[in-house]
Amino acid sequence: MKRILISVALVLVSQLAAAQTQTPAGRQNLAALRTVAEQFLKTETAGLPGEVSVKVGTIDPRTALAACPVPEAFLQPGARAWGKTTVGIRCSAPSNWTLFVQAQVNVKAEYVAAALPLAQGQPIEQGQLVLVKGDIAAMPNGIVTDMAQAIGRTPTVSLAAGTPLRLDSLRSRPVVQQGQAVRLVSNGNGFSVSGEGKAIGNAGEGQVVQVRTAGGSVVSGTAKAGGIVEVAF
Repeated sequence: MKRILISVALVLVSQLAAAQTQTPAGRQNLAALRTVAEQFLKTETAGLPGEVSVKVGTIDPRTALAACPVPEAFLQPGARAWGKTTVGIRCSAPSNWTLFVQAQVNVKAEYVAAALPLAQGQPIEQGQLVLVKGDIAAMPNGIVTDMAQAIGRTPTVSLAAGTPLRLDSLRSRPVVQQGQAVRLVSNGNGFSVSGEGKAIGNAGEGQVVQVRTAGGSVVSGTAKAGGIVEVAF
């Protein structure tokens, strides 16, 4: 009899615990919101290289929100979907509320680092680079993940061996150099004009460069391979 009473008591305790964890009618299930945040971050980071792992923080169980049929996840302006981040979740109908959830997104991938010291202004060669595996989500934006993005470019500052390369610290290989004779091209709706000039400065592919024309005037255009500068009129 005593053993039966103990078994009944354990069943009642288990049922009570389950009842306490159930979401009351009309209230939003908080676990579902964490799933919404997780799926949102996985979608946002789907295009990143390497292995992505997402961990969504807990939501205070005392949080009481009206049930929402279609909660929408979002990021605040300027926020990243990786590293330590915050995901907003909002509901517009039938009730209007917004909740913010902390999350940690790690991205293990290969990135490019200097295999030996790189001198400022010197073109980078493949033998000077090495691939390193790490969490690129913990690094600044613009980390180079493909050696082709760095080969031929020049560092804007000297870099020590082991330094991860960033696109904003590399200058493109010049396609137009100071003093070089260039061809000015302008294309529009139904017309095409070309002329000659001399570049006043250096510029990589897609960068703006100033050119002095044969008549002595100075115009600005976009540098292209082959000594071409596109000018918009």
